Amino acid sequence: MSEIVFDRKEQMKQIQSGLLDGEKIIAVYDAIGTGTGFIGLTDRRVIIQDKSFVGKKVAITSIPYGKITSVSVVSDRSWAGNFFSTGSIAIHVGARTYEVSFRGDQKGHHVHNVILHYISR
Repeated sequence: MSEIVFDRKEQMKQIQSGLLDGEKIIAVYDAIGTGTGFIGLTDRRVIIQDKSFVGKKVAITSIPYGKITSVSVVSDRSWAGNFFSTGSIAIHVGARTYEVSFRGDQKGHHVHNVILHYISR
C-alpha cells in the first residue's frame, strides 16, 4: 500500500472522515489563492474545499472522475518549453471549471497526472 501524500494533517483527516467504504486517499494538497482551501484525490473522486461562498461559508465538493471532462495546466506566462512549469491546474466538469493553485509545480503535476489517469480509463 502506498503512503498518502499530504501537506496538512488536519486537511487529510477531514478527507478521511468522509471516505466511502473501501475508498483510498492518494493525496491531499493545500491550495493557495482565493476560493480554494485544499484538494484531495482518492481512487474514486476529487474533493475540493471551496471557500468562495458568501458569508464565510465553506463547501466540500466531491467530483467523481467520470464527471470530469478534462484537466488543464494553467499558466500566466510562457512555459519556455517546460509543460509543468506552473503550479496551477483547471478541472473541467460540465460548464464549471475549478482552478486550483499550489506551492510548487510538482504538486500540480501530480494532481494533473492522477486526474488524467482516472479520466482516461
